[in-house]
Amino acid sequence: MAEQKIVQKQQKTIVVDATNCIAGRMCSHVSKLLLQGNRVAIVNAEKAMLSGNRYKTIELYKEHLEINSVTNPIHGPFHPRRPDTMLSKMVRGMVPKRKSSGVTAFKRLRVYIGVPDEMKSAKTESFSDSKITKPEAYYISVGEVAKQIGWKGQ
Repeated sequence: MAEQKIVQKQQKTIVVDATNCIAGRMCSHVSKLLLQGNRVAIVNAEKAMLSGNRYKTIELYKEHLEINSVTNPIHGPFHPRRPDTMLSKMVRGMVPKRKSSGVTAFKRLRVYIGVPDEMKSAKTESFSDSKITKPEAYYISVGEVAKQIGWKGQ
């Protein structure tokens, strides 16, 4: 029986800056990168933008929070209120989370609020088609939505 050496190449982490990016478009790019086998870190999660009416967006998120188990709400579903978990949940919806390829892809994702110290020197990427095109007043940031639905950070 011959010994086989399995050489795992160290994937360099792709750092994506979410500042002024439309969250859904950015997450679709990130999910494709994850499925290709890359490690991806999203920084500044609270500065990602959601398009649409500001008040309607907050109202939809608040309505979503009311969904729970009829018999015992402790059993879930649990709704993310932090910006980093909101973005990771968006990416999770875009990978095949029940297949092994999707599970391993999702494990390669890291989402951060702000920029951690070890990534301050790293070169950040952003996707040109996910950048906002109108003035910032037309969008609402994920951080603002998170504060409205119960996030107590920063």
